[in-house]
Amino acid sequence: MKLATTTSDFLHFCDNDPDRVTEVARAGFKHIDLNLYDGICPEWIYFSEGWKDEVARLRERADAFGADFVQAHSPGGNPLDFGEKYELLVRSTIRSIEICAELGIKNTVFHTGYSDAFGYTPEGKRGYFEENMKFIRRLLPTAERCGVTLLIENSTRANMKDKYFFLTGEDMAEFIEFASHPLIGACWDTGHANVEGHQYGDLVALGDKLRGLHVNDNRSKRDEHMMPYMGSLSVDELMCGLIDSGYKGYFTFESSSTLIPPRYWLSKRHTFERDTRCLRPTLEMARLTERLMYEIGKHILSQYNCFEE
Repeated sequence: MKLATTTSDFLHFCDNDPDRVTEVARAGFKHIDLNLYDGICPEWIYFSEGWKDEVARLRERADAFGADFVQAHSPGGNPLDFGEKYELLVRSTIRSIEICAELGIKNTVFHTGYSDAFGYTPEGKRGYFEENMKFIRRLLPTAERCGVTLLIENSTRANMKDKYFFLTGEDMAEFIEFASHPLIGACWDTGHANVEGHQYGDLVALGDKLRGLHVNDNRSKRDEHMMPYMGSLSVDELMCGLIDSGYKGYFTFESSSTLIPPRYWLSKRHTFERDTRCLRPTLEMARLTERLMYEIGKHILSQYNCFEE
């Protein structure tokens, strides 16, 4: 299994994607997950006339370090919110798929929607499946043209409350069978699952439908996106589940909040108005953290004789 991580590790430390690619590669990662999560704005750089030149810069930067792109995260939004941003979400997600094609990325993660209209009932599940397919059908022609697989992701009640969302591998597998398209698969988020309290059976239930990972940790109460060994995640349960499911993909970190910015989405750092010189972690701290994360990933995979360069 090969190690990968996301460019969002340096989202708050670098101003652009090429520099984020540089920092990830310098830490030792040769396989990169391109974070496009913040693309829901008309001024997104990848909506410009020269978007392909911007993407080419990413490829050039990765090539300089002998790295490649293996996964992406599409722009974040709610496909079940049919308000004024819906068409922008469709447009940005389609562009993210086209970016994947330019970079040779075969899998991109996207979030299915959420709504108070669908609860945890059989009727709610069926309605949720049907409504999300409306969005997915808008993406499939581009996915087919580009040869990019769309990966749904699990979440946790800590994030979604009573709104229906995929919490188990069984539900994800059921949805993929309902969608019945070869370019729809699954990405398993270990942190979301850790809050829910289960990993192994979910991974086995997904089997060959599992195409990607978001490896991160937390302290079992809420989504925190820390690196393994910072929380309560059982790495052994994760690894046994991956091996027994037959997983052949990348071991991809999404642990970008190990060092968090002052205005973190879950909790803002307390400030002292008289002096804020230590309010923000530094780029050098982020570099050291990234290198440690690489060594942690190498250790985990090596313990199970799975590590590949």
